[in-house]
Amino acid sequence: MNIETLQNPPAALFEELEEKITAFNEERWEVKTKYPLAIAVRDENGALLAGASARTFGLWLLIENLWVSEALRGQDMGSKILAQLEAAAIDRGCQFAILDTLNFQARPFYEKFNYQVGWVQPSYPATGCKYFMSKQLISI
Repeated sequence: MNIETLQNPPAALFEELEEKITAFNEERWEVKTKYPLAIAVRDENGALLAGASARTFGLWLLIENLWVSEALRGQDMGSKILAQLEAAAIDRGCQFAILDTLNFQARPFYEKFNYQVGWVQPSYPATGCKYFMSKQLISI
């Protein structure tokens, strides 16, 4: 057996490790698949102006990215995207949403829509912090 520390590991190692943990999880976890979900706002030439990427699995919506171009900020585009994303997740049977955001990103934005901070990781990655937020999408 050889245990080595790789300062510049190949991308293939990351992919192999991801495959291994995915296989492990699929054997044990009650939910086998995360289904991709996205919202895209494009101009007349097809350039991306805003959008969101997420995954749904079980009862959860996992919001991975929500971005609005400078040109559209302050025009409620983020609010519209978030509402549409949540509605699509509810249509898929989701009851909850989860996300993370950095201290210079969108915590106040998400709080306006009833997301609550469940955990804060201070000193992330050095002097900032990361907020883990969630929301109940439907009354149960």
